[in-house]
Amino acid sequence: MDKGSLIEFRQQGERRLAVAERPEGKKNWIVVDERGQSHSLRPQRVEYEVKPGPYKSSDIPAFWAEVQPYLDPSTLEVAWEFLAEDGAAVDPAELSQLLFSEQNPASCYAAHLLLAEDKIYFKKKADAYEPRPASQVEEIKHQIEVEAQRHREKEEFFERLRQALTGETVNWQDSDRPRLEALEKLALYPDQNHRLAPEILAALERNQSPQAALELLVELGRWTIHENLFLRRSSYPMQFSQKVLDVAQQRLQSYSMSDRDPDRLDLTHLKVYTIDDESTREIDDGLSVEYGENGTERLWIHIADPTRLVNLGDELDLEARRRSTSLYLPTGTISMFPAELATGPMSLIQGQICPALSFGVTLDEEGAIQDFTIHASYIKPTYRLTYDDVDEMLELGVRAEPEIEALANAARLRSRWRSSQGSINIRMPESSIKVKNDDEIEIELLDDSRSRQLVAEMMILTGEVAGRYAQKHNIPLPFRGQPQPELPSDEELLVLPAGLVRYCALRRCMPRSEVGIAPSRHAGLGLELYTQVTSPIRRYTDLLAHFQIKAHLRGEELPLNSDELQEIIYSVSASAYEATLVERQTNRYWSLEYLRRHTDRVWPAMVLRWLREDDGLALILIEDLGLELPHRFTRPVYLGDRLDIQVSSADPRQDIIRFREPVAAEEAV
Repeated sequence: MDKGSLIEFRQQGERRLAVAERPEGKKNWIVVDERGQSHSLRPQRVEYEVKPGPYKSSDIPAFWAEVQPYLDPSTLEVAWEFLAEDGAAVDPAELSQLLFSEQNPASCYAAHLLLAEDKIYFKKKADAYEPRPASQVEEIKHQIEVEAQRHREKEEFFERLRQALTGETVNWQDSDRPRLEALEKLALYPDQNHRLAPEILAALERNQSPQAALELLVELGRWTIHENLFLRRSSYPMQFSQKVLDVAQQRLQSYSMSDRDPDRLDLTHLKVYTIDDESTREIDDGLSVEYGENGTERLWIHIADPTRLVNLGDELDLEARRRSTSLYLPTGTISMFPAELATGPMSLIQGQICPALSFGVTLDEEGAIQDFTIHASYIKPTYRLTYDDVDEMLELGVRAEPEIEALANAARLRSRWRSSQGSINIRMPESSIKVKNDDEIEIELLDDSRSRQLVAEMMILTGEVAGRYAQKHNIPLPFRGQPQPELPSDEELLVLPAGLVRYCALRRCMPRSEVGIAPSRHAGLGLELYTQVTSPIRRYTDLLAHFQIKAHLRGEELPLNSDELQEIIYSVSASAYEATLVERQTNRYWSLEYLRRHTDRVWPAMVLRWLREDDGLALILIEDLGLELPHRFTRPVYLGDRLDIQVSSADPRQDIIRFREPVAAEEAV
């Protein structure tokens, strides 16, 4: 480098021109740029030298002006097409001659800039540039176009995002989905690694937290403020696929009661009662009493027969298997089958002739099963009753409906018989949580009424009958058993207050029930064998039992052998457990939300059991709501004590609630 040389170097990535002024030490040169700033450079930092010279730093602006007309990147493609065939390398001077038919300092430097900045057509090799192969050029162009498209989509997404946040109606595009889903994933799975969602939140100058992602989705109208995150995290489908809906529609169109099956037993002469909550739409059981000539009573439990509309292994069956159960949430039901089937031809509808699987049972004087029969049948539900209706009829002793009293007496007899067989009766309060109009919460304490006991006993009876039939004929079914628990001794129980505290102590000892293909004792029910068959519209294992029993009644080969049934039960049990967890978590969320809204209320509560007695942490029951929640006491209390509490703070999203005892109670201590 000589004094007066015009050179190019990089300063923080930016190309700069400067003129060499004087050496500094043995290796460096002092150069001055067009702004008059001095820089100390090693010769290795010089990327290009403009020849010939000499120049002064004041010449640089004029030189830049001479260079500008040559800087047209599109000309490189012309040069590449000319050179690519031979693969000939080119230096800036040669490119200048090729493109501009001249080799002056400005045109040569412009050629250098074009080559140095090019990312498509040429690659540097030593002091020259080789043309890239055509295939490589096409690939690079494609990548650049893809990147440009991504950039456009990103800009357009943020534009729609800002419009939505100002209240404008926005039509989201398919290209927006990954970004919106990234926000959902951050809100749902905060422990995972996230990149895209934090970038979106940062661009909006918002906190990059899961809560911020949730709030943004609510603002955009994608989610509600009470979005069910438990359901979204689960594998339970929130919607039916179009394919499943199409199959359901085909079954609806082909369904007709005009083609009566002569092999079905006609029980339409029986008076049939369906008893459910008022909000129930999937009606899958009905009850009758048939009186014999000698005054005997035969109980009939009629169960809906959805298998006539479902084939094992078809789209409806596989979808029901994937769901495993209908999901009952405070905000509404998500059915195992499409609603138009589940609440239509699959249900036992008042006043209509309905196919059913009917279980006829005669009890002996003690309440044990004397004999039974099972038939595919036709019935005609006479009355659709609620639990309240039945309780009122029992209380008034309505003579026009003696069957109701007969069913209640049979249920009481069965309960006593099961107790004699070792059943374990645990009566803890239960509540029903409903959310109406998307935000109005109601919590109803369910009475342990005669009507509910009646229905429960008839369903348990049906499960025993089905199990006996399967055992007699060696039919593999999803049998449900429960190991015998190790209960507290009588001495230990007598120490505890009678009632709910003792029930709570017993409940803690009860092992989970198990499902298998062989009969086993169900300790809680006091039965030597038991299978669930009474909810085939709502529970997939019940549907499996129907497939097996109905095939045997027809004299056909069983659709599932033991190994096939066991495999299905295994997968369905995992799905059913997940669904139960979603229901439990959702109920808990709305319970806490209800309490959060009623911090002014004083609730009567009972101390049920200790969670950590050393820390004063106990499980309490809010008696008016049937809710069991933890509370830490700062004073001595005993199991069974009653007290008043108020909510001091609650955060349903974080599953946190804290109570305090009102001041009057604290002062009394």
